[in-house]
Amino acid sequence: MIQRVSGLERRDAQQARVQQRGPAGGGFGELLQQELARSGQPPQSVAFSKHAISRAQERGIEVTPDLMDQLAGSVVRAQAKGATNILAMDSEKAFIINVPNAKVITAITQEEMRENIFTNIDGAVFL
Repeated sequence: MIQRVSGLERRDAQQARVQQRGPAGGGFGELLQQELARSGQPPQSVAFSKHAISRAQERGIEVTPDLMDQLAGSVVRAQAKGATNILAMDSEKAFIINVPNAKVITAITQEEMRENIFTNIDGAVFL
């Protein structure tokens, strides 16, 4: 009887911890912002260079808030590994990012990725 009661208490405590953490499947950007808020660090923002802005416009790459969150997350992960220039990419687009300055240097489409060799990078991050 005592074991059953203590087993219920443990299960109730676990459920309470899960509820405090929030729903499962929260986006990386959301979890990252929560963690940064707890640590007292300001969220890392990413800026686009003039060249990157013009390349994104020319190539029809839409820069959305979700994309900006993904790029910011890439910069944070790259900083943790000590990278200085990264290629952040998904199946449709790629960005060269200078990590110390959190600045997107250029934007590339899937078609152009096939034709290019990426140099002067020391890391890659998949969005």
